[in-house]
Amino acid sequence: MTRQVTVSDITDQRTLTESLNATTDDTPKTPTGLLDRAQQHAADIATKHFPDLPVKAIDWEVSHRAQRQAGVTKYDPATEAITIVLTWTADEQHGWEQFSSTVRHELIHAWQYHEFGEADHGRTFARWTDALDTTQHCERFTSPNWWVICEDCDGRLARYQRSKVVKHPEKYSCGDCSGSLRVEEATE
Repeated sequence: MTRQVTVSDITDQRTLTESLNATTDDTPKTPTGLLDRAQQHAADIATKHFPDLPVKAIDWEVSHRAQRQAGVTKYDPATEAITIVLTWTADEQHGWEQFSSTVRHELIHAWQYHEFGEADHGRTFARWTDALDTTQHCERFTSPNWWVICEDCDGRLARYQRSKVVKHPEKYSCGDCSGSLRVEEATE
């Protein structure tokens, strides 16, 4: 006896297949979700790479204002408290897969503070970037308002606020070649 295939069978099969093959957007949807995800990710990484780092003692915050940095690690030498601040806009722009690199980057700084009482992007930091699949600097996630441009070497610095150098570029010179600076408003 041959079974007849119905339109309902085809629709059910297609729906099941689409569900199995669908890529899920696992980017956290709320600041609390981001912090929960980041803390769990940091704990997983620390267990393997930094077993002496007390990850549960790290304070976590979300910034809704930062424009230049996807994350920052703060350290209070008096209390030895470590705080990792993650930028909400960077997570929204990059998505979790890329943004998780920021969490690993900041975790290296947390480890540096825990071990040495200071942190930087020098040799100690660089030795972990490959192992943790991260980089020394984050990709830009917001457009600057101005560009400070060297007249001699064409070096460009992004500026997000109307700083002294943006207001009076004639009072400053290029840090690379000592050339004169000019400011241009950024265009998208």
